[in-house]
Amino acid sequence: MSASFAAQAVLIDLDGTLLDTAADLAAAVNLMQADLGREPLPERQVSEYVGRGSEVLVHRVLTGRADGRADPTEHARALSIFLGHYAQTNGQHSALYAGVREGLEAMRAAGLRLACVTNKPQAFADPLLARRDLARYFEFIQGGDALPHKKPDPRPLLHAAARLGASPSTTVAIGDSLNDAIAARAAGMSVFIVPYGYNEGAPVQALDVDAIVDSLSEAADLIHLSR
Repeated sequence: MSASFAAQAVLIDLDGTLLDTAADLAAAVNLMQADLGREPLPERQVSEYVGRGSEVLVHRVLTGRADGRADPTEHARALSIFLGHYAQTNGQHSALYAGVREGLEAMRAAGLRLACVTNKPQAFADPLLARRDLARYFEFIQGGDALPHKKPDPRPLLHAAARLGASPSTTVAIGDSLNDAIAARAAGMSVFIVPYGYNEGAPVQALDVDAIVDSLSEAADLIHLSR
């Protein structure tokens, strides 16, 4: 890849981009399912439901559909149960993707300002990144409940870039899903996508992005500090 992107800041997604968290989420989902008297789900199915936050994940699990909406009372009870279990499983089985630490170190060494912008609730994002010794690379971690809106709305990315003192045109957003691509494009940022995460079961090759990178290490090779 010969393209080079000038930037001041890089905003990086968490689930499916930094860490493979499907096993943690599936464990919590299936503990919830057991409490509700429902059958467990395969980890692969749960991973296809990941990407728009815990509320949507629980809707999808309860209905078995990506666009499903469960009864509000049932959903509220199930979400409370899920969050209780996820507080225990969060970080137990998650794994760092190849090239993540190397990529973050290279970006920091280049003088780029980094933030993690995720749809995961703050109470789960903070301890997870701390346990995996990733929090130190970021100036801040912005959870999905930090603002009224979540990705694919562009406002979380715009808010994070502003906190870093970077304009959208000098910001690169890196994620693994359609939600990340839509949010970054709408925010006027350069968009990188990794192919190994959770894109709700769809291939990333069809997404409107500036680059598909095999790792954050490869992403770092494509970004240079704008002067």
